Amino acid sequence: MSAKTTTDTASENLESSRAHAVQAAEELKAAAGQKADELKGSAMAQASRLKEKTEQTAQGFKETASDNVNQFRDYADENWSDAKVRFDDYKEEGERYVRQNPTKSILIAVGLGFIIGRILR
Repeated sequence: MSAKTTTDTASENLESSRAHAVQAAEELKAAAGQKADELKGSAMAQASRLKEKTEQTAQGFKETASDNVNQFRDYADENWSDAKVRFDDYKEEGERYVRQNPTKSILIAVGLGFIIGRILR
């Protein structure tokens, strides 16, 4: 074989290899793009499911919190009413005691005032 034929054959082989490499690179690029689209779709679907589950959980928390607030409000109202009744009873009992024992009540009040005054000094 001549040098020209060998050079031509080598050039053809090089060109053929280059064309195959370009084609393989394009196929790889297309496959990578397709895989990226699949992964993106899968991630979007997973994100959508996660969002839906999070919204359901948040709604559950909201309902539970609302129920707890209502229970606490009822409990507080009930205890407030009980406390008012007890306070009114103690107040009436105190007034009755002061009316029945005015001198003793005044001496107790003076004594307590003196003790509290000493403590706060």
